[in-house]
Amino acid sequence: MKIGSQAHHSSAISTSSEATIVVRGKDLAGELIGHIDFCSYFWLLLTGTLPTAGQRRVLDATLVAIAEHGLVPSAVVARVTLAAAPEALQGAVAAGILGCGSVVLGSSEAAGQFLASIAQRRETGVGLDEAVRSTVLERRAERRPIPGYGHPLHKQADPRVRRLFEVAAEAGLAGPHLDIARHVEKVLPELLGKPLALNVSGAIPAVLLDAGYPLAALKGVPILARTAGLVAHLLEEQLKPIGFVMSHASAAAIDYDGETPLGFIPSHD
Repeated sequence: MKIGSQAHHSSAISTSSEATIVVRGKDLAGELIGHIDFCSYFWLLLTGTLPTAGQRRVLDATLVAIAEHGLVPSAVVARVTLAAAPEALQGAVAAGILGCGSVVLGSSEAAGQFLASIAQRRETGVGLDEAVRSTVLERRAERRPIPGYGHPLHKQADPRVRRLFEVAAEAGLAGPHLDIARHVEKVLPELLGKPLALNVSGAIPAVLLDAGYPLAALKGVPILARTAGLVAHLLEEQLKPIGFVMSHASAAAIDYDGETPLGFIPSHD
């Protein structure tokens, strides 16, 4: 049973013969391996074209910015998974990535869609301030969050944001999405009654969309970047295991408030 239209019966990404592997029209062994960096290869895989020097630099900067941020939920769940299944490195990586959603990592995609919707309004002739304010107020009326703004730790300013914007400017690719992201941050205190600092999940789509990166593939950037960070955590987990330490700490931090059998005495070990 088909789900939706299935009109396509081909792929333009890769093919192979006995002697040659072709990726996006290029000989993998003859033209790509040892000739281009992985960021350029990722861009080629996505778009079918090699990036400019500026595009490559912006993409690389976003991957570096989001690859690691300590013992965040994705790292914790990956380490605990490996502690329970030390033979399944791939399962531990997958466990960490499966939490890529609207609150952590996946918020770059939501922020990108938000910025893109404002950019589309501007294309109809609406000014920057009006486009930003009307979009934010609509989301507030619908009780929807403003993705890409606010951070539990970096409340005043996310240090990664400024540097990503500097890289985009240095690469000559700072454009309308970056302007929109900055203007949203400027008007949020007035519209929401409190300031919300632009975070890295808002800065990443701003610089990537200005660089010509595909909107539909935005979530792939934090997924790819955090995979690298998770592999590092999992190597350390094998060398200096803390998975069960974290598991025991979480159990100790949570109280049981359900019913108990008569005479039950909880263990404090």
